[in-house]
Amino acid sequence: MRLVFWAGFWAFLSDQATKYVVVHWMNLIELGQIDVAPPFLRFYMAWNRGVNFGLFANDSDAGRWLLIGIALVISGFVIWWMRRDPPGKWGLICAGLLVGGALGNVVDRILYGAVADFINMSCCGINNPFAFNLADTWIFAGAFGLIFLGGTKKPS
Repeated sequence: MRLVFWAGFWAFLSDQATKYVVVHWMNLIELGQIDVAPPFLRFYMAWNRGVNFGLFANDSDAGRWLLIGIALVISGFVIWWMRRDPPGKWGLICAGLLVGGALGNVVDRILYGAVADFINMSCCGINNPFAFNLADTWIFAGAFGLIFLGGTKKPS
């Protein structure tokens, strides 16, 4: 379980640190957009009040707290699952990434009322309208890893 804690800690810390540096220190919150390596990478300030790609977004306080509750329940379930059926080193790391990323987005919802998304990547003449953050990357990597590394029990 220490691997879950440490992977989660570093995922959470890296997410919150990048958000602080880009949104506040680089002042993206006021600039709105910073070209990093155009057209492939730019920082674009987007406040996500929903889930991925802004789905289920609304401005209600109840919706915000519902999403916080869902993220906490999922994080709790993943921790319970890892304690009950530890999948090995890489599975524990993936669980930590998922939980750390989810908690990073929970902190955003508590502090700002929405998740701070800012990474926008486009390629090959396709202009991607969506932004994401490092927590989203950790959540995706953790969930993807758990699909393949998530359990030691063989199906019967």
